[in-house]
Amino acid sequence: MDLVNRLVFPSPPSPLLCAVLSGLACASFFPIYIMPPPELISLNSLEGRLLFAVPKKGRLLQAALNLLEGADIQFKRENRLDIALVKNLPIALVFLPAADIPTFVGEGRVDIGITGYDQVQEHDAGVRAIARARRMSNEWSPKDEKPRGCDTILDLGFGSCKLQIQVPAKGEYQTGKDLIGKNIGTSFVHLASEYFARLELEQEGIKVDSTASYAGRKLRTKIIELSGSVEAACALGVADGIVDLVESGETMKAAGLKAIETVVETSAILIKSKAPSNPAMVDLIAARINGVITAQKYVLCQYNVPRAQLVDATKVTPGKRAPTVTSLEEDGWVAVSAMVEKKRIAPVMDDLTKVGATDILVLDIHNTRGS
Repeated sequence: MDLVNRLVFPSPPSPLLCAVLSGLACASFFPIYIMPPPELISLNSLEGRLLFAVPKKGRLLQAALNLLEGADIQFKRENRLDIALVKNLPIALVFLPAADIPTFVGEGRVDIGITGYDQVQEHDAGVRAIARARRMSNEWSPKDEKPRGCDTILDLGFGSCKLQIQVPAKGEYQTGKDLIGKNIGTSFVHLASEYFARLELEQEGIKVDSTASYAGRKLRTKIIELSGSVEAACALGVADGIVDLVESGETMKAAGLKAIETVVETSAILIKSKAPSNPAMVDLIAARINGVITAQKYVLCQYNVPRAQLVDATKVTPGKRAPTVTSLEEDGWVAVSAMVEKKRIAPVMDDLTKVGATDILVLDIHNTRGS
């Protein structure tokens, strides 16, 4: 039950919006039926709005919502609704599984989205596999190609983890090549397939180009698709190793596994379609979110210092571009303001005290603009 299920249509929809929502429904393989929501959202209410995909659950959801709040994207998500209309901007938020967002953005059904870098790489690897299969079967023509895929706008700085090959901690496997010809369980089928394709080529003595695609190549290694509880696959005898995300490593250790190689390092990113419906609005959203991210990294440090010690003090707080210096009413004294990285603020205050600064204040920054 997703987009189309949550909509009530009081009047015939436009062809454009029909195409958008039909594409979303088909791509998600959700059954389609009408269920009246608490607040009616019609197709006409989406007309002229930028579609912004947000993870509907999971480890990225809350941090994504915090970013939207900091960027002053105002909305209220009704219970069980996967679409929310933004009150102060011509945007509609679409809540989707993070794994599906690269597909919707890449197909141009949604303009912009927040998802994991790993999900974008998995989607792109799948596209490469399909393209290779079509070329091999002579079904592909350059004339049939449409602008597909998505562009990364920003690294959002949260949700960092690694997609790693994991094996039983007390087992015999020490490297990825030890698993060639074995069973590998994963929900990242395409990335795992490309990775093991490279390992197999290297084992055969073939030089591998790290930038080349090996999607769709026939493998000796068996990649088994699993949608959940991947870490249990080895213990249950389904797989000899797995390819799965590792954040803290606690789940991996609890399952008796260890990581032997990293396939992809990932974090949350902001992506956009190759042809967004409103490029100016995409730029506005990106600028706001970038401002929030910058504000989260810095604090504003203010202090008074004798002018004779100003050079030493500004070496401690050079600011992002330069500190702001203002003369005080008291002769020989100045006030200084500078942005300082939040993680460095304690030693910075210690060093300022040593050079003679007084009245040192640290203020939070809620948002900012500019590089």
